[in-house]
Amino acid sequence: MDNRIDQRFSELANDGRCALITYVTAGDPGPDITTAIMHSLVDAGADVIELGIPFSDPMADGPIIQRASERALAEGMSLRGVLKIVRRFREENMTIPIVLMGYLNPIEAMGYERFAEQAAVAGADGVLIVDVPPEEAKIVNSQLVAHGLEQIFLIAPNSSKSRIDGVCEFASGFVYYVSVKGVTGSKSVDALEVNQHIAEFRQQLSLPIGIGFGIKSPESAAAVACSGDAIIVGSAIIEIMERHADDFTTMRREVESFVAQLRGALDGARAA
Repeated sequence: MDNRIDQRFSELANDGRCALITYVTAGDPGPDITTAIMHSLVDAGADVIELGIPFSDPMADGPIIQRASERALAEGMSLRGVLKIVRRFREENMTIPIVLMGYLNPIEAMGYERFAEQAAVAGADGVLIVDVPPEEAKIVNSQLVAHGLEQIFLIAPNSSKSRIDGVCEFASGFVYYVSVKGVTGSKSVDALEVNQHIAEFRQQLSLPIGIGFGIKSPESAAAVACSGDAIIVGSAIIEIMERHADDFTTMRREVESFVAQLRGALDGARAA
């Protein structure tokens, strides 16, 4: 059976639509809330869910997602807890792809083979390990592939041709293009620059390309909707959740409203 990520991108490509990938940190502000918000993201139009594995030193993440990791860790969230959230989500939704995003340390502590096996059994479809470049990916990649999981890699505006070649060797599912230099949520995306770089990278990459790190609004999503195959939004969603941390009903409503606006902006841009 094809991986859910491949299926979803194939379906969207056939329809001429841009994928909407939404990120939340597992366990922020609590495990039950994470599962409910994941369902809200899907209801509002998300095509793929990126589920963050909390880590004490999230070097690629800006302050918004760093705070989310801190809150989740304070609530006792662990890698095993993340997989439990995936299993709980799968009790009601077997179709939406889930990508686990995090850092190597917790995965290494669990063991590559054990992690890959348990992630696949839980219902995950892909893994993005921020601090594992293709040069160091062979061992963990072999375990992920053996269990049917796709490994997503980051590329940046200044990625060399040799780095892209390395990504091509191991990557599957899609490639995550970091649209700004810096950490998540730090800057706004420059649409002209993104368009140029994506066009260049497509000469080497055959996989779908998702654009993230600088998408903060429906307007910025629409600006690059025709350049990438997916738009990835995380910090803006976490910020909404943080702002309404004391009122779950409002939190869920505001998250759904924002994601629906993103979905409409992407569809509108493609239609135009």
